[in-house]
Amino acid sequence: MGVLYKEVKHIIDQQYEAESKFLAEYEKESHTIVNPFVVLNPYLIAPLTALVMFENERPAFAKVTVKGKEAAGDYMYRPKSDARKMVLPIYGLYEDYENTVVIELSTGENATLKIVTERASEKLKKPTSIETTPEYMEDNVMMVSPTSPAYTAAYDYAGDARWYNTLNLAFDLKRVRNGRLFVGTDRLVAPPYHTTGIYEMGMIGKIYKEFRIPGGYHHDEWEMENGDILILTQYLARGTVEDACVMVDRNTGEILKEWDHQDVLPVYPVGGSGSQDAHDWFHNNAVWYDKKTNSLTFSGRHQDIIINRDFETGKLNWIIGDPTGWPEDMQKYFFKPVGGDFDWQYEQHACMVLPNGDIMCFDNGHWRSKEKEHYVDAKDNFSRGVIYHIDTDNMTIEQVWQYGKERGAEFFSCYICNCEYYERGHYLVHSGGIGKLNGEWMNMPGAGMTAAIDDGSAELSSITVEVKDDVVLYEMHLPANYYRAEKLHLYDEGDAVTFGRGEVLGSIGKTEEFLTEVPAEDGGMVPDSYKTKIAKEADRLVFKASFEKGTLVMLNLEGENGSPTRHYFVPTTKRPFLAMCVGTFLEHDERAVEFPVSGEGIEGTYKVTVTIDEKKYDTGVTVNF
Repeated sequence: MGVLYKEVKHIIDQQYEAESKFLAEYEKESHTIVNPFVVLNPYLIAPLTALVMFENERPAFAKVTVKGKEAAGDYMYRPKSDARKMVLPIYGLYEDYENTVVIELSTGENATLKIVTERASEKLKKPTSIETTPEYMEDNVMMVSPTSPAYTAAYDYAGDARWYNTLNLAFDLKRVRNGRLFVGTDRLVAPPYHTTGIYEMGMIGKIYKEFRIPGGYHHDEWEMENGDILILTQYLARGTVEDACVMVDRNTGEILKEWDHQDVLPVYPVGGSGSQDAHDWFHNNAVWYDKKTNSLTFSGRHQDIIINRDFETGKLNWIIGDPTGWPEDMQKYFFKPVGGDFDWQYEQHACMVLPNGDIMCFDNGHWRSKEKEHYVDAKDNFSRGVIYHIDTDNMTIEQVWQYGKERGAEFFSCYICNCEYYERGHYLVHSGGIGKLNGEWMNMPGAGMTAAIDDGSAELSSITVEVKDDVVLYEMHLPANYYRAEKLHLYDEGDAVTFGRGEVLGSIGKTEEFLTEVPAEDGGMVPDSYKTKIAKEADRLVFKASFEKGTLVMLNLEGENGSPTRHYFVPTTKRPFLAMCVGTFLEHDERAVEFPVSGEGIEGTYKVTVTIDEKKYDTGVTVNF
């Protein structure tokens, strides 16, 4: 078999080639509303989208209706301006179905199109139940991003998928001011789920920008008023993760500002939740900017705390959480409970500041104590959405609303999840990490249990609820774990399709080199047993192979024509992640190792070899940077 080598084009380049091809095809003949040009899944990764293109004799306004299986399922939109050349995005198609799309022009002309879609794979999950009304959902869909094997998808009032994406997109997905979406990339930089950065993507599936950052992205991002982006990250070289945030310039990808949580908080084992370790001591899973106070609010799962920091100085302002076990010099930052019913939040997610200054989050409640002897088992536990009123002058906190506690273990998620605020009394509460193992409620994240998912012993699910004035108006159950749920309009007038190649911005940094070569004898060609795969991407080299735990592995780039030889230490002892938030990047082979080498600062032609214990093997691969 030998080494599997391939050159992988960036998805932005793949999409540009596909776009250039269909635009060239379009230009071959004249298209009017009588014979429009139709391309299904034009950008390769959104199978329930299409583009319809044609030209009129004079400018006209258009009305587009994607017909539902019943009238309530119709999706209709009107482009905001008149045009002679029509470029009409089509969203809301059903999978494995002959869809009907009606286009009506202000000139009186119209057309009825039939668009047939293919059947989706089993990764497009179907709801096991959904309770709502089309009147409540209107033209919205509920979009969910997976942490277990499933697609990012959007569901209508009836539970039918009306959009999905086939890339392995991770973590938070949110609509931004220009109508497009932010979501984590599918390019892994460090196990188990840290990726290169975030994509800015249209609903049509086109990726307009990739924002790369050296430490990699995880969990959450936030669009500032001027367009700049807050991105959660880490400094991988120092050996800890998920404990930093950066602000990125929207136009250049340059890092403008940084916040390091080690500057203001004591680290492991201080404040430790039941999932904390020295490597993942804080586990920052949310960021929220509040303009009124010019501050940033962060959620630290592994210290059971929500913290607030000054945007300009980074100074710590306050902490929400159980103060048990925290050192005396930190107690001044904690609030004291007042009022009636009150529970602290534990291992929370998705913190936000409401318009009146209250703090909302999803309280996972994992272990529900700071003391091991008082840990609460999943079968006796609960998760919930909760709102706290805080008084920063008197440092008091009052619980003013919650939903989920009354549902007990069936609504319990020990990881992931989110809440959304629509208006006072109207909220979304998404319990996305529910799981059973061999019929028992799980205390550990199910996303990483690949073998148990495959053999059916792990049953993963999510429940998404919307309540208004404490009345449930929407509830959907899905048979997989989903990081967050977001209700949004399928069509947004700002999300117009524009042609041209997308941009790759920012930097993935330089991969740390090992300065000396490990002595080794010649082993010939690398044995097939290591299952070696090498992929050359535009900005990096990705090495994959299978090794027993603790094997000494060095990846060598042996320079030719005067280029220096470079050595990279490949870790084969995996850290035990107690918070496996996303399992979709995991290989089924537990020995699998993935190691990327950034192309930054490297030029020339290199022969790729690999040192394994006491032997150096040739891969037969030569790459150009």
